[in-house]
Amino acid sequence: MAVVATGFFDGVHRGHQAVVRRLVSEASSRGEDSVIVTFSPHPRAVLQNGAPQLRLLTSNEEKTALLRALHVDRVEILPFTRDFARLTAEEYVRDILIGRFGASAIVFGYDNRIGSDGAGVSEVKAIAARYGVDVIACGAVPLSELSCSHPERGPEGEAGSSNISSTTIRHALERGEVREASAMLGYDYFLNGVVVGGAKIGRTIGFPTANLRLSEPLKLVPANGVYLVRVGLPALYPDGRQMYGMCNIGFRPTVNLGSDITIETNIFDFDEEIYSLPMRISFLHRLRGEIRFSSTASLRDQLQADARLCREISAAFKS
Repeated sequence: MAVVATGFFDGVHRGHQAVVRRLVSEASSRGEDSVIVTFSPHPRAVLQNGAPQLRLLTSNEEKTALLRALHVDRVEILPFTRDFARLTAEEYVRDILIGRFGASAIVFGYDNRIGSDGAGVSEVKAIAARYGVDVIACGAVPLSELSCSHPERGPEGEAGSSNISSTTIRHALERGEVREASAMLGYDYFLNGVVVGGAKIGRTIGFPTANLRLSEPLKLVPANGVYLVRVGLPALYPDGRQMYGMCNIGFRPTVNLGSDITIETNIFDFDEEIYSLPMRISFLHRLRGEIRFSSTASLRDQLQADARLCREISAAFKS
């Protein structure tokens, strides 16, 4: 038998963490396993509901690692197909959560919906009761609990949800508000990838950069601009040592090298060959948006000023 929670859990943010903590606590009190049942790919990718615009806060591997860090016993990732999408809530509860994973109780988020009929917590409680299974409902985590919070704003700035959600976090990152996003996540938002070769123009003006190719192509990249980041190179430093750096996201308009967005990081006080190595960058603070300069000399001067500011700000994170 097991206590089960189900959902996509993109980002494993503070709202999800509240559900997971209740899951783990309930499973421990019952002497049963705690199990997360999630899906891949995202339902929107299969149902073509805004699929071209879909961006994720976490890959499957990242999501699993974050959930396991919360002491979940098992993370089960089910393939989300069109046939799977046709399951009603009762079929999903009866055949999957109970029949396949042995659920004795289901921990359910306040806004979660399951099945082709979109059953919410009250409907799921009624379904589960027919099979002698408990449903434990978890409340929302309001933005008001965060010191840097504000209501979600959509593309036109309209007020929206007052609770933490994956959508709220995506909107913050799309605006470059990485500190607000990290507060809602409960950890610094990060990108994982591999270091690849670039045009090496940064090296010629005193700012060599490591270009990141994302491990998950659908991972959401924050708004274009310059950021203070924390850098991890696990192949070089398996002990978890991290460094600070300055990351530029954008099209490099000053040097006009094409239309593809690049993610370039100047790692402070570091000069080693790291091509083809895995790298993680965690976003701490946004300095400014992307600017087109009149010359590479002007760009160099601005980068020097940016680097000084990054080093000043990083001192607060080190203390």
